[in-house]
Amino acid sequence: MNTTSSSLIGDKKVHIKTNPIIFLLLLFIGCVKPLEGWNKYVHAEDAIKAQEAITSELLNKHISTLASDKFEGRFPGTMGEELTVEYLSKTYSALGLKPGNPDGTWIQKATMTGIISEVKAQFITDDERWVMKLGRDIVGNSFQTKESVNIKNANVIFCGYGVNAPEYGWNDFEGIDVKGKVIIVLVNDPPVMKNGNLDDTMFGGKAMTYYGRWSYKFEEGLRQGAKGVIVIHETEPAGYPFSVLQNGYDGEQLTIEDQNITPLAYQGWIPLSSAERLFQMNGLDYHELKAAAVNSNFKAKPLKVQFTSKMINSVRRFESNNIVAKYEGTDVELKDEYIIYTAHWDHLGKNKKLKGDQIYNGANDNASGTGMIMTVAEAFTNLAEGSKRSILFLAVTAEEQGLLGATYYSLNPLYPLNKTVAVINIDAMGNTFGKTKDLIVVGKGNSELDQVLEFAAAQDGKYLIPDAEPEKGFYYRSDHFAFAKQGVPALYVDGGLDVMGKGENFGIEMKDDYTNNHYHGVTDEVKPDWNYKGMVEDGRILFRVGYAIGQHNEWPKWSDGTEFKAKREAMLAK
Repeated sequence: MNTTSSSLIGDKKVHIKTNPIIFLLLLFIGCVKPLEGWNKYVHAEDAIKAQEAITSELLNKHISTLASDKFEGRFPGTMGEELTVEYLSKTYSALGLKPGNPDGTWIQKATMTGIISEVKAQFITDDERWVMKLGRDIVGNSFQTKESVNIKNANVIFCGYGVNAPEYGWNDFEGIDVKGKVIIVLVNDPPVMKNGNLDDTMFGGKAMTYYGRWSYKFEEGLRQGAKGVIVIHETEPAGYPFSVLQNGYDGEQLTIEDQNITPLAYQGWIPLSSAERLFQMNGLDYHELKAAAVNSNFKAKPLKVQFTSKMINSVRRFESNNIVAKYEGTDVELKDEYIIYTAHWDHLGKNKKLKGDQIYNGANDNASGTGMIMTVAEAFTNLAEGSKRSILFLAVTAEEQGLLGATYYSLNPLYPLNKTVAVINIDAMGNTFGKTKDLIVVGKGNSELDQVLEFAAAQDGKYLIPDAEPEKGFYYRSDHFAFAKQGVPALYVDGGLDVMGKGENFGIEMKDDYTNNHYHGVTDEVKPDWNYKGMVEDGRILFRVGYAIGQHNEWPKWSDGTEFKAKREAMLAK
């Protein structure tokens, strides 16, 4: 997962459960008529037999290999990438899959630009000069590829949430010119209240929209002509501690250059403590201004402070790889339609500045997902009758850098997106503590894929629950979003919380522990006490979902009102 891509759930106060789909279970157990539609296919005998290839032993083998010290944290453009490409391509070849690139290779190349910035930054008022300590007081960089990128005495403006959303009658930039200036913005969406509750008609209510994402705030700042954008980090609305950003920015940053766009001179984050101090330097109360910014009539506040930064950039350009394998469909007409399983193979690499353990092994994030799509691929090769549609297994690069590999594929697809039926994304499977009674759907209700998943999960006695923390915008934080943004229905699940044989809060505590202590840390390693049984069950469910979509004549559709529906309809109308 990228620096803001954790799909981990941990708010006990909002833990949500729904009732199992008893009707479906009874139907499956006692029916005498063939099951219809999606339900028919997720219970198909061929799929039930083939899914046995997904085992604890095989998952452990793949995950342990990819997360070993030998792979050095799988940072793009390093030996870790070379080893990953070799391991996946050899595994797929041994399974009898075809290279997924029509050019006959296992890879899709994407040119990356890597930048290591030595950053100095300070805020200056008439009375005070605050030279900030990089990593503690501020993190950030510039994606401008010049050796030296400087901002000198830029005026600073607090622009609330940094949102320009005409459909909500909201514009934090109205009446203010931010060209050439540095703007300070809040993380997440404006939490607009109505009668003491979040207003569901404004943004996503409790659920984050894309307006709440850090990437949007950088993009909008650039559109407004700002020289720099600094986001204020707070753990709850961000969804992860500041240490995640410290680790993420402490090293090389990757991007895919667009020759038509000049990036921000500075983009970064400050923790809450820095925000409080900055506003105090201006005789202002941060929390008062934050509260005022929740109103649509909020006016951006120029600060009596200037921002100066100096960056010395070390720049390299290299080819990174999406790794793609193809399981060819059997139907003469339908084999040119595709279901894609995605997982990002990359992680944070190695940090030589650290004492002791220097390798970010990324066992859960995302050796688990990469290992799972490899294991699902093996299940497909065990089908006796095959799949009518073709299946792609796409391990993408540079997710941790902002979904770069997935975005590159979605804009440069090897197979047309109007022939891509659905995407099933696996990122940080997470469940290493046993079978669960439930399965989390991130973005539940977005598409008919939920219905297929519901049928498949019911067979194992599982019920689906929505993301317990939709305000943290997990649907926008992993590779499926790149496809959804282009209109392709995409499914993203997370391991459940209701662990069999454990107390009510056990699953929550386990995921909280991972988020707080291991996520994007050197301790995200394979542990000897990992229990793969729940992961196996979840993987088999996702296999049967892909199988069902591959067999059914219908395509799953976006739900009415979903922000991606119009894009899909326009795509298919051409």
